[in-house]
Amino acid sequence: MMAVHISDHPLVKHKVSLLREHNISVKSFRELTNEVSALLMTDATRSMTISNKPIKCWSGDIMAPMLNEKSPTLVPILRAGMGMLNGALSLLPNAKISLVGLKRNDDDITRSENGAVSIGIETYYENLVNDIDQRRAFVLDPMLATGGSAIASITMLKNSGCKNISAIFLVAAPEGLEALTTAHPDISVYIASLDEKINEHGYILPGLGDAGDKIFGTLA
Repeated sequence: MMAVHISDHPLVKHKVSLLREHNISVKSFRELTNEVSALLMTDATRSMTISNKPIKCWSGDIMAPMLNEKSPTLVPILRAGMGMLNGALSLLPNAKISLVGLKRNDDDITRSENGAVSIGIETYYENLVNDIDQRRAFVLDPMLATGGSAIASITMLKNSGCKNISAIFLVAAPEGLEALTTAHPDISVYIASLDEKINEHGYILPGLGDAGDKIFGTLA
């Protein structure tokens, strides 16, 4: 079953609140995004395996706990996921980088009888590490709204042979989390904040606004 971890760390809660500020600067949004990403990565990497290995310590030869698996791959979903990359790399500086480019198609919005919003997703780029079947993957995206981009990205990873996948989001809507749970019940999800809902346009409320625009400074 999917393991969903919603952070209760006071620093995470505080920094997400700062991210919600209407007039936040690009600099502050970038810095806070990386800080929250690093805090979430601390939880997400908790299940990485270690074993005792010989090292030369200042006091002599000892056996010390060290990671015993290949460096993971970080998978930012373009473009907003790039804003979380430096924060993740601060914990995993040797991680390999895989890139997935997806965009929403606002001309393909449907609503079910219960009011759920579904938005069409188009893939425009895919560049995964060659041995992804031997590595765990951490998908990075600031927003889990309808779940379409996350579902498509994880499907892409699985089709390439990846078997150990976690997804990390700054904010998520219940609708998107439910969709992701249904589509991929075998992954782990780490969320800074589970927000109230998505609106009729598929945006999270209260949310962060357009995280991609705020990270890249492309707001009108």
